[in-house]
Parts: sequence; structure tokens; C-alpha cells
Amino acid sequence: MATETYTRDEVAKHNNADDLWCIVDHRVYDLTDFLDAHPGGNVVLQQIAGTDATDAFYNLHRQDVLQKYKSLCIGTIKGETPEVVEVAPGGISTVPYAEPLWLRAEFKNPFFNDSHRALQKAMRLFVDTHITPEAQQKEIDGTYISQELIDKMAEKNVLAMRLGPGKHLHGRTLLDGVVKGEDFDYLHDLVVCQEMSRSNARGFQDGNLSGMVISLTAVQVWLNNQKLKLQINEECLSGQKKICLAISEAFAGSDVAGIRTTAEKTPDGKHYIINGTKKWITNGMFCDYFVTACKTKKGFSVILVPKGEGVDVTPIKTSYSSAAGTAFVQYDNVKVPVDHLMGQEDKGFIVIMSNFNHERFGMCCGVIRKQRSIVEECLKWSNQRIIFGKRLIDQPVIRQKLAKMISHVEANQAWLETLAYQMNYLPYDRQTKLMGGPLGLLKSHATRSAHEIADEAVNIFGGRGLTQTGMGRVIEMFNRTYKFDAILGGAEEVLADLGVRQAMKFMPNAKL
Repeated sequence: MATETYTRDEVAKHNNADDLWCIVDHRVYDLTDFLDAHPGGNVVLQQIAGTDATDAFYNLHRQDVLQKYKSLCIGTIKGETPEVVEVAPGGISTVPYAEPLWLRAEFKNPFFNDSHRALQKAMRLFVDTHITPEAQQKEIDGTYISQELIDKMAEKNVLAMRLGPGKHLHGRTLLDGVVKGEDFDYLHDLVVCQEMSRSNARGFQDGNLSGMVISLTAVQVWLNNQKLKLQINEECLSGQKKICLAISEAFAGSDVAGIRTTAEKTPDGKHYIINGTKKWITNGMFCDYFVTACKTKKGFSVILVPKGEGVDVTPIKTSYSSAAGTAFVQYDNVKVPVDHLMGQEDKGFIVIMSNFNHERFGMCCGVIRKQRSIVEECLKWSNQRIIFGKRLIDQPVIRQKLAKMISHVEANQAWLETLAYQMNYLPYDRQTKLMGGPLGLLKSHATRSAHEIADEAVNIFGGRGLTQTGMGRVIEMFNRTYKFDAILGGAEEVLADLGVRQAMKFMPNAKL
């Protein structure tokens, strides 16, 4: 950044198309050679030539525009200091409610310790430096995650951390040693999930191997062939191979009992022959393995199906980016060894249901963190947007909207942290029994909150909240894609019902 200083009178002399300067946040910008390249046209720049354009700029542009064109800055106003706070990569936002309570210096939290804080700091820097730049580009062009980024995540064991706590982390160096694999718990898991969701690229967020997150966990617990289990685990956590979960079908979404894909044993009993289709399979376009739910002779079974002859994938276009790799999968007489069975034959329902807990936990982490980003965006915009001669924040109706949004976010975060803490003290089998209902209720509530927050945020931003570029792009992305969290992993109504039904299993014969 240039260190020269100028007076306001000096800037005022550069006030025409051939010599055009302006002031933004006490910094001086020479826009003479930028005039014809300005995306918004040259007229608007000529209107602010030689003036302090701070209010005009922030009514039209995000702060990152100044960072993008920082080479145009030639100095500052003499005796004045820039006021806008810029957060460096990996930094913590100072905007109220932009961070959860446990990350705000003035507040205490009983759940998080120094290892959680160290992990958060390292994860944020990693995400800001490596993931977000690619996420933004892939969201635009719709291409799939690069092997380069996968290799970086594998090298730092970010891939392994995303599966949650477990023996697969023991002995691993996590992000250069910020936390021991043996000490990694569900609050660390929460940190990883929430930091990775901050890139504002919902399609890429799922395209960033979320299929692995919701399928490799099941392989680790349920695959009977121990040698194959170790092989798949190493291939996927090293980034060499990719894996996804194939449950949903045209006839079976939240109603997994409606599955029609079949697996029949060959006469010699050594193989399954699989026939059927799967729909909306995240990462299906580029995966090497499919954890597949099938109808077998007396029930349902889950079978690990390698990509090969008879497995065909075609893309499904959804309301978020094709970077997610969403696929329609067809199995046409696919032959798979019987030792690829996960759990017991005809008893795969427990495999499917138990795997949902961690999937829903991760989805809660992500959607709640994205809601917080929306709150931050709305607070910033309300503070800088001038309308009817006042800032938006000076309007009582806007403050009411913000209060509603903040209340939803803080309540959801508190509930999430409490459940994560409980999960730390419940073994896997007890989680399956006790946590399905609470996690279902939280996911249902969190995505209803997303609906309310998206609605208020778009109204605060107006037309900008419907525009994929510029000031409201974060809002537009959230409003267009929050429904993925409301549907994937179990629809809101189904999960709300699950929560109540599970509660009734423990209901005593109590009377008023």
C-alpha cells in the first residue's frame, strides 16, 4: 500500500475524466486509467471525481473490491487514518454475533479448551488460504474439486478429521500437531465442520468430498472384510480414491424403506448381483466406491460397490452448483463379492440409521455456521447502507429483523454445542439409541431457522439479495441453497416426527 499523503484540497483538483482521483475511507485512489475498465461504467466514477466517495462506494461495493484493486491506491489523506476494519486470512471477526460466544474474548464457555481454540485458528487459516479461493472458482465454473486441494487436505489430515472422533485419527498428526488424534472429540469435530462451511460456496461445500464424510464412517464401523476396510480407509483418507453414500432413490428419499434396488446372491453364494437406480447422490459423478442400500431376500442390506462394469452415472442439475457432483446412478447386473457386505445381511437398516447421526450432526454444524455468516453480512450492510437519509440500522423494523435472526443463531449454536458435549460421553451404540431424536429435532429446527433468516436477509438487502454478484452474493447463495440442508439427510418434518417418536419410547406412564 502506498505511503504518500495528500490533502483533501489536492485530491479535489483531480476532478475530470483525464485526471480522476477520489477518496474512500481516508485513502486516495487514482482511477484515471481505470475509468473505462470499471464494471459499473465510467459515468458513475466521473460523478465522484475529486470527492470523498466513501458513502457512495460502500452503498455499492463490498470491502473486498478495495482489496482487489489495491494497486489503484496512491496514498492516504494527511493526518487521517483509515477506519474500516479488515480481517486478515485466519482472523476473527469483531462484528457482534459474527462469531460464536466461545470465540469472543469477553465470554466464557465450559465446553471448549485450548486444543479446540488451537484447532479453530489453524482450520480457519487453512480454509481461508486453500479452500475458499478454489471454492469460489468452482462454484462459478461448476467443475469438480481439484486433486491438488484433496492432496493438501490429506497431507494435513483434514480429510481424516472430517469423519469425527475415532481410531482412524490415532497416531496421525493433525494440522501440524494442533491437537492429538487420540484427543479429538465431537467439539473438535464441530470446529472442523463449522470452519469448513464459511466459504460461501454451497455446491462446492458438498463437492468437497462430503460423500466421503457420510459414507466412510459406515465403512469403518460396519464393513466385515477387515483387509478391505483398511484398504478403503487408506485409499480415501490419502485422497487416492473417492467414496459416496448411495441410499436415496426416486421412490425412496426420507422413506428409506421404499428402496427398490435389489441384491441377489449368485447360485454359488459368492457374489451379489445388484440392479436398480439411485438418485441425488452427492459426489456420485466422480467417486470410485458407492456405499449402496439394497433390498435382499428378507430385508435390507448395505453393500460396498466399486465403480466398474454396470455402474453408470449421469449428472443431475440442481439449484446449487454442479461442483457437488450430484448424480443419478444405475446398477445394471453389477457383480460384487459377498465380503463387501456391511453389517449383517437383511439387517442393513441399523447400518443406514446409525450412520445418519453423524451426517445430521455435520449438517447442523454447517447450516448454523452459515446462518451466522448471514447475520454478519446483514449487520455490516445495515450499518453502511444509507436510505432515506439514514443508515438501515437506524430503522426500528430492521433492528427487529436482526434481533430475530440473532436469536435463532445463538439458540441453535447453544443446542448444538450441548449435544456435541453429550456425544463425547456416549459410546457409538448409545449414540444410536439416544442421539437420533435430539439431532433430528435440532436439524429440523435449524433448517426452519434458515428459512426465517434467509427471508429476513433478502428483505434487508432488497434486490441485491437476489443477485449472484456484488453486495448481496452471500445472501443470494444462502437463500438459493439453504433448502439442501432442509431436505438432505432427512426432511424437516420426518426428523421432527422422529424426535417426538423417540421421546415417546422413553415416556413413563405419567398422568396429569
